[in-house]
Amino acid sequence: MKSWVKSIIIIVIPVCFAVLLAIASTKIGNRQENESLKQLENSVRKAVMTCYATEGVYPPSVDYIEDHYGIQIDHDRYGVFYEVFGDNVMPQITVMEKNAEEEG
Repeated sequence: MKSWVKSIIIIVIPVCFAVLLAIASTKIGNRQENESLKQLENSVRKAVMTCYATEGVYPPSVDYIEDHYGIQIDHDRYGVFYEVFGDNVMPQITVMEKNAEEEG
């Protein structure tokens, strides 16, 4: 094999591995983001149900859930939309990740 072919192979193989590693890292990060979002939504829903079971009414706001049921929400990262229809009607709960573009 000629030396220039060996030189190209020595350069191309590590670059290919680096690209594959970057792609895999991005996919793992996206999967973790989705899991965090699901966990937060489940935690909020459980706190809402716990409040209803112990107090007989659904919580009036997200702040109430945070203050009385120990839920910690990263408001810089997530938006929690909580729509109350009445004391005895399950609120509409939506948790979304904020875009970095919206913040700046």
